[in-house]
Amino acid sequence: MKTKSEILNTLEEYLSNKLFDKFYPLIIDKQNGGFLCNLSSDWQFVDPQDKMIVTQARHTWTPAKAVPFFPGNSKYENAMWHGVKFLKDVMWDDKFGGFYTMRNAEGGLSDYRGYFEEKRTYGNAFAVYALAAVYELTKNPEVLDFAIAAHNWIEEHAYDHVLGGYFQFLTREGKPFSAEDIKNTKASDANEAYYKDQNSSIHLIEAYTELYNVWKDERLKSRLNELLLLIRDTITTEKGYMNLFFTHDWKPVSFRNSSKEEREKNYGLDHVSFGHDYETAFLMLEASYTLGLKDDVRTLQIAKKMVDHAIANGFDEEVGGFYEAGYYFAGEDKCTIINSSKNWWSQAEGLNSLLLMARIFPEEPKYYEHFLKQLDYVDKYFIDHARGGWYEYGLDKNPESVDSLKGNIWKACYHEGRSIMNCIKMLSDEDYPLYKSSPRFAKIKDETEHFLEHWKRVKESELKN
Repeated sequence: MKTKSEILNTLEEYLSNKLFDKFYPLIIDKQNGGFLCNLSSDWQFVDPQDKMIVTQARHTWTPAKAVPFFPGNSKYENAMWHGVKFLKDVMWDDKFGGFYTMRNAEGGLSDYRGYFEEKRTYGNAFAVYALAAVYELTKNPEVLDFAIAAHNWIEEHAYDHVLGGYFQFLTREGKPFSAEDIKNTKASDANEAYYKDQNSSIHLIEAYTELYNVWKDERLKSRLNELLLLIRDTITTEKGYMNLFFTHDWKPVSFRNSSKEEREKNYGLDHVSFGHDYETAFLMLEASYTLGLKDDVRTLQIAKKMVDHAIANGFDEEVGGFYEAGYYFAGEDKCTIINSSKNWWSQAEGLNSLLLMARIFPEEPKYYEHFLKQLDYVDKYFIDHARGGWYEYGLDKNPESVDSLKGNIWKACYHEGRSIMNCIKMLSDEDYPLYKSSPRFAKIKDETEHFLEHWKRVKESELKN
């Protein structure tokens, strides 16, 4: 078994030489602003280079969070500020507010994937997430004002005051899609436009947690608490996985009782996404902690159940790695794997969530054992040791992924970066060189320990009761 020191050395290598050094400053678009996104397997730029709000925000958030890990290296702050400028000057709609989903390479109107001037709550949430992280690092009041303005736009346009939660699909003017808008949209995600969804909900809770950490606004606190309860008690099922889509009054969208043809045609709307489940377990614990909830036993119980369900039903015990998707067929109590591919982001999130549970529940060795197996799996089948970066899919199931893009509008380095940075914080101690050399790292490491100790106390209080 690898020692913690050996694991930390591996994670440091993954974070710098195999990830961040490959993306930054390579992807900075010095001519048109923002970040270039489509990168070949050997890190060459490939067309098209349209710019999505999700990618632009993630490439702003990630370097902001990287700064404490690389003291004295200015490239991360440079990338972060470059991203903030593009969010403000290009992605933000000066006329109607809110962030466009897509702009072309030069920053103008884009027809890529049919988004045109449409907006998505999901993408706007990521911009809030990025701006809050930049403010936390820099304490620049203009950045906080921008983050608040973006948050207010979401609240004014996407929040459902009648049935709760948020509408995902918005026109340029910020109006939730009407039946006519749904009929006329050319966007690649148009089949989701009828519904509310878990994905925008979990990334709103992610963004609002980041913002509430630096801005103790009462409405924000209320909305963050609403999101926590919605995700925990409505979106998450009793078995410990999330339903993906819902009618506007929060009835789950299911095709379990449909014909085989209809069911398979709609797997995208109705399946078990193990990666989203254990990612959400982490996000719920962060939200509860940031809200200051003292004895939130239920959130800890549900988060643990979500990770346990993913391990029991979605983990490849033979090779390692989490499968893409499962399904509970009508009349069956066992989850069947319907997609055995293993995508990059869910493997990264798996490292973070497994280690998190291992730290909170050290008396249950399965979490750390699965973390080690997952780390070994990532090393063998995801890390491109020759060229750097992560493959899009695990080579055990998709060997053709060796030639897949290292970057695209969905594949930035946010999932991998966050996971590895979190793992380093959870595994390191006061003797760790970076703890001694970087006051910023020491601060976030101490905050991580406080977070972990909080949840250990909650666990102990549950056992006493």
